[in-house]
Amino acid sequence: MTDEAAVAGTGIDASVPHSARIWNYWLGGKDNYAVDREAGDAWLAIHPEITVIARETRAFLNRSVRYLAGEVGIRQFLDVGTGLPTADNTHEVAQRVAPDARIVYVDNDPLVLAHARALLTSTPEGSTRYLHADMHDSAALIEGAAEILDFEQPVAVYFMGVLGHIHDLEEAQTLVKGLMDRVPPGSYLTICDSTHAAESGAFQQAQEEYAETGAVAYWNRYPEEIASFFDGLEWVEPGFVSVPTWRPEQPTGVTVLPVDPPAFLDHFGGMARKP
Repeated sequence: MTDEAAVAGTGIDASVPHSARIWNYWLGGKDNYAVDREAGDAWLAIHPEITVIARETRAFLNRSVRYLAGEVGIRQFLDVGTGLPTADNTHEVAQRVAPDARIVYVDNDPLVLAHARALLTSTPEGSTRYLHADMHDSAALIEGAAEILDFEQPVAVYFMGVLGHIHDLEEAQTLVKGLMDRVPPGSYLTICDSTHAAESGAFQQAQEEYAETGAVAYWNRYPEEIASFFDGLEWVEPGFVSVPTWRPEQPTGVTVLPVDPPAFLDHFGGMARKP
């Protein structure tokens, strides 16, 4: 059966590469089609560290959620633009630490909706929901999420690799601010995104070739531009940094020799608290 036949009647277009499916391919998942693998391989040929970035992004998500659920005591998570469920999703990490944690995932893609319904489960004590909504409409997003989240209590808001779909920086800033204005003090904002701190001609070429495939365009920003989304919030150390260096896990037991710092990646992440 062809990819097109497999998705007939689902609203899913298997003829055009899709960023969530390409990311799934880079993570070693199976929820992708030939067109996604072709686009992913083309990007990989020019930007070979992208699979490392995909894994490190997932590790950053894991560490940040465990920090919030464990050390901070956050019990509510709003994951905006979640993408395809894979391993160690936000709700799985949070509910391993706090079984009563409540998580709302937000996306507006029919493929994500189909997989979310099948794969997003929850502990009996907590709750996990998928909200089919446009992240640009913060009022509708909050209204839908309020079915299981209490917006009188702190919420951890996540934007993992989605803000680059908004080309205009001011528009993206307005989106993030509009959402953070609606959560109470003590809430947290976490953002992880590709940057071009070490931009090269080859990387620019990869972006242009990706856009030519017909996939939804994605614009990388400079780290200081992404850091501007946190204006008015209080940084959690170490601030907005290359993802492997954000609160890296320490080896257990006795360390005899110094541990080499993680390698730099052109992919940054950070977290801040709403005072």
